[in-house]
Amino acid sequence: MRTLISSAFISLDGVVEGPGGEPGYRNSGWTFKDVEFVPEAFDIKGREQQESTAVLMGRTSYEAFSPVWPDMNEFAHYKTVPKYVVSTTLTEDKLVSNWGETTILRSLDEVAALKETDGGPIIVHGSVALNHSLADAGLIDRYHLLVYPLLLGAGKRLFPATDKDTQKLKLVEHAVYSNGLQMNVLDVVR
Repeated sequence: MRTLISSAFISLDGVVEGPGGEPGYRNSGWTFKDVEFVPEAFDIKGREQQESTAVLMGRTSYEAFSPVWPDMNEFAHYKTVPKYVVSTTLTEDKLVSNWGETTILRSLDEVAALKETDGGPIIVHGSVALNHSLADAGLIDRYHLLVYPLLLGAGKRLFPATDKDTQKLKLVEHAVYSNGLQMNVLDVVR
């Protein structure tokens, strides 16, 4: 079974929207506006790319990333791995042609089936609504979190507010950096 990893830049109060300066968000660009850049804090991002064998995202994140990431050196590896977009509305004619193999999945059952295939880790970037659905369905195996020492207040949060039983996580790797960022790798305990 493949490992499904949710990767996120996250504020201390759980907000994940608009980290890179995407327009239209209240705190857009919070990952670089108020926290000093420390390169070693982002080593996990390079590791994610080298270790992942597929990228999974929701339609909104696909529409945000696909015009930009294919031409960015920082994301060159993602051009070579299969991409999967979970959407009931995205059509094949809306897929970009310069980002390699991309498949549209129409349901969480298809995500569960993908996890059963041979291969290495599948990484999820962005995709707040998809993360909520994946978490509620018990499909996320691991979280890679870069936690920023910020309280953003309003904004979309990584974890769903569903009324459900306690979910235990096991901290398997962590680091704290000079700028206050924390890197936490947590496995979902089943």
